[in-house]
Amino acid sequence: MLEEALLKIIGLLDIFSGASEGTVRVWDVDTGELHSEQFKGHTNYVNSVAFSPDGKSIVSGSWDTTIRVWDAETGELLSDPFKGHTLFVTSVGFSPDGKRIVSGSWDDSFRVWDAETVDLVSKPFRGHTGRVYSVAFSPNGKCIVSGSDDNTIRVWDAQRGELISEPFTGHSDSVTSVAFSPDGRHILSGSDDRTIRVWDVKTGELVAWSFKGHTAGVTSVAFSPDGKYIVSGSEDKTIRVWDAETGELVSEPFTGHTLKVTSVAFSPDGIHIVSGSLDKTIRVWDVEMRELVSKPFKGHTDWVTSVAFSPDGKCVVSGSEDETIRGWDAETDKPFKRHANVVTASLLVYGVLTEFARHSMFSCLLKCFSS
Repeated sequence: MLEEALLKIIGLLDIFSGASEGTVRVWDVDTGELHSEQFKGHTNYVNSVAFSPDGKSIVSGSWDTTIRVWDAETGELLSDPFKGHTLFVTSVGFSPDGKRIVSGSWDDSFRVWDAETVDLVSKPFRGHTGRVYSVAFSPNGKCIVSGSDDNTIRVWDAQRGELISEPFTGHSDSVTSVAFSPDGRHILSGSDDRTIRVWDVKTGELVAWSFKGHTAGVTSVAFSPDGKYIVSGSEDKTIRVWDAETGELVSEPFTGHTLKVTSVAFSPDGIHIVSGSLDKTIRVWDVEMRELVSKPFKGHTDWVTSVAFSPDGKCVVSGSEDETIRGWDAETDKPFKRHANVVTASLLVYGVLTEFARHSMFSCLLKCFSS
C-alpha cells in the first residue's frame, strides 16, 4: 500500500538540473533519458535553475556571473546571456507572468530583467551590505523579497527598484531562506540564528515569532500551499511543522535523518513533505501522521543538498554532492545519469523559489573550488 501511495506522488514529468560542469539538462522521469541535449553555454558552475510559468523556458544562473534563458524542448539559447553581475549568481526565478526574471548575487545586489529583450527593467537593486542568498517575486509580481548575510530581509517595488519599507531586522545571523505567503500578505524567513519569523509585508512588523525548537541553524523554510502551515529543516537533523499564525509546533519533530537536513518542501496538495539530508537520503513524510510514506530513498553516494516536488506533485527530484540529479519512482527507485561535477541547482516549485544551494552549501563549495 505504501508503494502504491508513493507512486501516486512520484510519476512522469520532465526534470531539469544545473551542474558544476556548466551545463543544464532536462530529463524524462518515466524513461530516465535526456529529454534534450545538454544546454551548453555557461563557463562555470550552474547554481540555480527555474522553469517559466508556462514550462516552455528555463532560466539558469551561474558562477560565471551570467543568467541565460533556454528553450526547454530544444535546449537552445533564446537570447544572449544576461550580463551585469560582478560575482556569482546565487538565485534566479521568473515573475508569475513569465515576462521578467529576478537574479540575486554575491555582489550584494539583485537585478530584474526583461525576459525577452535581456534589458534591465530598472537599475540594480542595492541596499544589502552582504551577499544576497535568496530572492522571490510576490504572487502578484509587484514585489520582490530578498534575504542576505547582512541579517536582513528587504521588500522592494519590482518595477521601480525601490524599498517599500525599512529593512526587516531581528535575525542575528544570515538569512538563508525567504518566501512570500500564497496570499502575498506575509513573508517567511529562516536564519542561521536558529529562528523562523513571519513578517507583515506592509508594515515590516513581526506577526509570528515564537517558532522555538530548533537547536541549530535553519536551512530551509516553506509555506504550505494554503498558507496555514510552515515547514522548516535544520542543521539539528529535524523537520518541524508549525502553525503559521501562532508559531506553535503542530506536532512533534519529524526525526529519522542522521545528519543535517538541507532542504524541505510541501507537496502541492499539502499532504506530504519531502526532505533531503547530509545523510545521503531523501524522505517523503505524511504531514498528518508524521510518518514516512515509504522507506528512505537511498542511492546518492554523497550529501543530498536539495529536494523538491514537481508543480503537479507527481515526482520528487534531488540534487547531491555525488554529482547527480535523481528522479525517484517508488516502484523502480532508479537514479538518472550523472553530471561531471557537484550539483548546485534550484527549482521554481509552485510559485515559490526553493533554493537547492543554500548558504551553508555555498560556503563549503567556495572553500573547495574558488580560485
